[in-house]
Amino acid sequence: MTKLDLNVKGMSCQHCVQSIEGALNKIGVQTVKVNLKDDKVYVEFDETKISDNDITEAIEDQGYDVV
Repeated sequence: MTKLDLNVKGMSCQHCVQSIEGALNKIGVQTVKVNLKDDKVYVEFDETKISDNDITEAIEDQGYDVV
């Protein structure tokens, strides 16, 4: 399992949290934790099935910026 901490801009409410969690769960991310206060998304995933780029793309497809 690989852990990744991402800086994500544009999140402001519970709907944002649900959008990101839903998108990442759909692609198979094991653990998702969104921290609105710090603009962070913490994920844990199987690197043999999902890449960092898959995760970034899933978040950006929801309208947020991974920086």
